[in-house]
Amino acid sequence: MVAQTFPDTGIADAPPQLRRLGWSDITDALRAGRADFMAAPTQILFLCIIYPVFGFVLARAASGGNLLPLLWPLLSGFALVGPLAALGIYEISRRREAGMPVAWSDSFKVLQSPALGAIIGMGLIMAAIFALWLLTARGIFLATMGDVSHEGPRALLRDVFGRPGGMALLVLGNAAGALFAVGVLAISTVSLPMLLDRHVSLGTAIATSLRVFRENRTVMLGWGLVVTAGLAIGMATLFVGLAVTLPLLGHATWHLYRRVVV
Repeated sequence: MVAQTFPDTGIADAPPQLRRLGWSDITDALRAGRADFMAAPTQILFLCIIYPVFGFVLARAASGGNLLPLLWPLLSGFALVGPLAALGIYEISRRREAGMPVAWSDSFKVLQSPALGAIIGMGLIMAAIFALWLLTARGIFLATMGDVSHEGPRALLRDVFGRPGGMALLVLGNAAGALFAVGVLAISTVSLPMLLDRHVSLGTAIATSLRVFRENRTVMLGWGLVVTAGLAIGMATLFVGLAVTLPLLGHATWHLYRRVVV
């Protein structure tokens, strides 16, 4: 297929060749991601981001009111914007793969990327998905529990596990969250690393990511479970673990991308 060049951009928009992924690619990507993380640790950077954000959310939710029922959707929805937060991590892996010296500060050089406009576009898409998820979660809560407020987390949990609508809330909420997570996995796992790595349009990057997901559905869903487990472990340690699991998963995502896109 002849590459299409967009006027004034120099973007060669030919679909890339793809390899098939196997289960060993996940373990190899995680191993390579660990090596990248050890070469340029970014724990301090993530701690400086994680604690103010999550601290604010938890403090507001603990005070009760309308935000409290959205506490779990807000925390679990972090997986929907996590790939965007990992852009700087992809940049470190890219530079290290190219044989360039790396430091944690190189994560900010993603702002110098020629694809910054497309990256911003992808960010807007993911922000819209996150907002849609919160609206969906709120709608499910209203449909199952009604328009009620709670004084604190204990009151909310007591209501969820003590009322007939509580089980429906848990089932429908988690099912909807899983669908949103799979959708983001499909459109972002390859597209964001690809925008840093190649001069392609946002449309081609997303289409390639969807194609990778379609042709490697089982392995990609397995990768999604690995990401979910990593985020769960990070959150279970009072969010401290996210300073390690997030960059590890980000580096590993880069290497998974490099294994599937020729």
